[in-house]
Amino acid sequence: MPEILVVGINHKTATVEVREKLAFTKSQLSQAFKLLQTLEEISEAVIVSTCNRTEIYTCGKDQESLFAGTLKMLEKIKKIDSLTIRSYLYTYKQEEAVRHLFRVTAGLDSMIIGETQILGQIKTAYADAVAAGLVDSYFHTLFRLAITAAKRVQTETDINQNAASVSYAAVELAKKIFPSLEGRTVMIVGAGKMSELTLRHLYEHGAQNVWVVNRNRGRAKKIAARYGGRSEDFPKLYQCLLKADIVISSTSAPHYVLRAKELAEVHRQRQGKPLFLIDIAVPRDIEPQVGELENVFLYDIDDLQAVVAENLDKRKQDAILAEKIIDEEIEEYKKWFKTRAAAPLIAALHAKAEKIRSSHLEVTLRKLAHLDEREKKHVENLTRALVNSIIRDPVLRLKESALEAKRDFYLNSFCHLFALEDFLDENS
Repeated sequence: MPEILVVGINHKTATVEVREKLAFTKSQLSQAFKLLQTLEEISEAVIVSTCNRTEIYTCGKDQESLFAGTLKMLEKIKKIDSLTIRSYLYTYKQEEAVRHLFRVTAGLDSMIIGETQILGQIKTAYADAVAAGLVDSYFHTLFRLAITAAKRVQTETDINQNAASVSYAAVELAKKIFPSLEGRTVMIVGAGKMSELTLRHLYEHGAQNVWVVNRNRGRAKKIAARYGGRSEDFPKLYQCLLKADIVISSTSAPHYVLRAKELAEVHRQRQGKPLFLIDIAVPRDIEPQVGELENVFLYDIDDLQAVVAENLDKRKQDAILAEKIIDEEIEEYKKWFKTRAAAPLIAALHAKAEKIRSSHLEVTLRKLAHLDEREKKHVENLTRALVNSIIRDPVLRLKESALEAKRDFYLNSFCHLFALEDFLDENS
């Protein structure tokens, strides 16, 4: 039976500076596949390479050869000394490797628990390895089971339904205020990375009219251009507020940028139109009294982090259910893996039965030379149906026996009773 090994590096074991040294480009992936095909010690392989992890899944006869072959590939393709990265690498063998794959695919090993992007990345990695001719029956089944488990986690739990970052929490809160974000106008005050990330998430959820107000007009123009928006100078801040539905403020100012008195006048001119304000600056940009205005909804960084913390607690609860689903799917994998031990015997029995059937059919048809081709075909189909009916129950019993504690005894007895030794050699 084959051995399986995972050699990897991820966000838990190494910094981004180290991870990027092992990240594969498309051309390097192609080179790696070609090299892996030449390594006799590796029969199947899949390479998963994302911003947070690089993992090489291999299958072969023994663990030492798989590990050596993996390091050989990394050294040649990535041009690194394996000794310098060994302290960052982790390895999983056999069932641990299977569980790791299932958890990774389901998003349970991700930086943000439950994220779904990794499922698509695993599918792509698997498809690339298939196209390269590096996947056979074992990894075909293993990766399909992993993908099935991940889909169950997504459909049977809410693990990916709750915001797990400040920027996503802002989107979640905005959706509670506005029936739809479609066509909403978003204004950024300041141009920090967090505010732009929040803008991107809001934009992807339908808020497509973008204004950027910043003291550095060049930076404002750059961000606005990414979203087909407009930029304005800081003195026009309150004028722009007349058109905004959602405001994200993140400046480095030591004082309030948006004050209650001025915003009250803006709000009067807006005629009570709802305004959603997200203050992610420290110190705060927006005077707290602004939130007392009717139909004005103000959230600061602590509010957003509280939403994230609540959602992460919910994700942790869903993760417990997800782990149970993984356990169930691993049991299915174990059953499949155990029945694989019976496969050579089943193939040998079919081969022996077919040899006997063909031999007797040939003799019989010589004696029935008067039959036409159609009648001969009927006779042949009859012999094939008889043989398949006779061996059907033994094959089913053999598969059941492969799941029992005395599996080896039953398999050996089956081989002995049907005298399959010679046919095992022929089909090994």
